Amino acid sequence: MLASPWKTIDSGGPHVAADRLNAVAAELAADADGLSAIVVGLPRRLDGSDNDQTPIVRRLAAELARLSGLPVILQDERLSSHEAESRLAERERDWRKRKAKLDAAAAAVILQDYLDGKNTEYRTQNTESETPNTEEGE
Repeated sequence: MLASPWKTIDSGGPHVAADRLNAVAAELAADADGLSAIVVGLPRRLDGSDNDQTPIVRRLAAELARLSGLPVILQDERLSSHEAESRLAERERDWRKRKAKLDAAAAAVILQDYLDGKNTEYRTQNTESETPNTEEGE
């Protein structure tokens, strides 16, 4: 699966953002493909510790889970903007145009990281279940 930018939603704070995201989630859940979970980027410092935005995003995720009834996965977003900027720079030379697309591109990077992790987890689980247990008790 490949993630790509779709749309951005102005936040206005955790509760307003949760309401807006829940409306979009409801639309997607009604689609033929449905919606099984919501992935939200979790801001952190490079060392992995929380920053000023981390508790705000945790509140947003909790409110969104409550409103939607869906699991909300918090995905580490460290360096996602840097990765998105690098990808956009390959196609768009004008930094003003890149800046306008940066949030959506970073969100796609965060979602792709989540999907890649799920794919690796799935492959690992299937490989382990297909590998016979060679340990023997002695």
